[in-house]
Amino acid sequence: MPVTQQRPPVAGLAWADAYAAARDRPTPLPAETCAPEDSQGRTLAEPVLAVAPVPAFDAAAMDGYAVAGAGPWRVAGLILAGAPEAGLIAAGRAAEIATGAPVPANTEAVLPYEDCHVDGSLLHGARGPRTHIRRAGDDVRPGTLIVPAGRVMTATRIAAVVQAGVERIRVHRRPEVTLLVTGDEVVLTGRPGPGQVRDSFTGIVDAVTMRAGGTLHTARLVGDHPADLGEALDRAATEVVVVSGSSSAGAADHLHALLGERGAEWHVRGVASRPGHPQALASLPGGRWVVSLPGNPYAGMVSILTLLEPLLRTLAGRPPATLPRMPVTGTARLMAGGVRIAPQRDGVLLPPGGSAGLTSVADADSLAVLPDDWASGDPAWQLTVP
Repeated sequence: MPVTQQRPPVAGLAWADAYAAARDRPTPLPAETCAPEDSQGRTLAEPVLAVAPVPAFDAAAMDGYAVAGAGPWRVAGLILAGAPEAGLIAAGRAAEIATGAPVPANTEAVLPYEDCHVDGSLLHGARGPRTHIRRAGDDVRPGTLIVPAGRVMTATRIAAVVQAGVERIRVHRRPEVTLLVTGDEVVLTGRPGPGQVRDSFTGIVDAVTMRAGGTLHTARLVGDHPADLGEALDRAATEVVVVSGSSSAGAADHLHALLGERGAEWHVRGVASRPGHPQALASLPGGRWVVSLPGNPYAGMVSILTLLEPLLRTLAGRPPATLPRMPVTGTARLMAGGVRIAPQRDGVLLPPGGSAGLTSVADADSLAVLPDDWASGDPAWQLTVP
């Protein structure tokens, strides 16, 4: 069995408590009304009830002939799908009809083409046990629950809602995110020059934000001078501000002091995890949330999945996510009093990388959260990588 190694203790809030704080401290954003077609990915604030029956009218379920009374039947007329009305047929009469077309009043059955034949103007055939008629309201009656509150609107749910005649629904607002990428050394595009690094946060934040039901409104670079970061914080008008870098205690790390000057309430200020120890979560007067990410990309991804994703899910009105848990095998450098967060694929830990690299994560299914008493083969929570 692979032997795990212990690292020195790491201080900070327990990882599970940090995740729970991000999930439980916020409240969902207010609801607004929109057309069902505009609700993709949004969370229902109120249940949706059918307005119209489904089917909306008695319709033919097969191509054939609508008949009334006993046969043979005299054929007169053709009814196609989309006809505004089908009229009435008398006993002993038939009308040729297409699938989905409204059946005439008095219709007792639709005879499929394969079960009948026409001789001159007379239709001959035997009626079976099935009528081949979809009756109005067979699937859904007005007032039937279509989608309960709290569900995320998908293409299938939208289709079911509009089919039931619903034109307006109530959904939670999407939380909007501003991303501030700090550091004089960071470039957004192109190959980095000497002393520079390429921004690797924007794409990850965008993907996780969309997955959690939010929208990345703005992403911008901010220099290391505290006045620049303070101005950027004050200008950000979104519900959530994500700051990458400036999270530790270095000469260029000013975020904590700037948030203190603005009356921030700290909910998470350091987490007992490796990587991701300097991550933090605060709320500002007025209701904005600030998520602080370590500047190293892997540590930043851990923090995005630990704090940003559960925060956004709650703001978007989504139900709390149940983290998957599965056995994991391999070797890890465990953290006394904390968790090691390591990439895994198919239940096997991948070779570890540093907190600055993403190469090992790029081939992972998820990040395994390994407590300090974990042994190879034990189950661990999984954070799904974007």
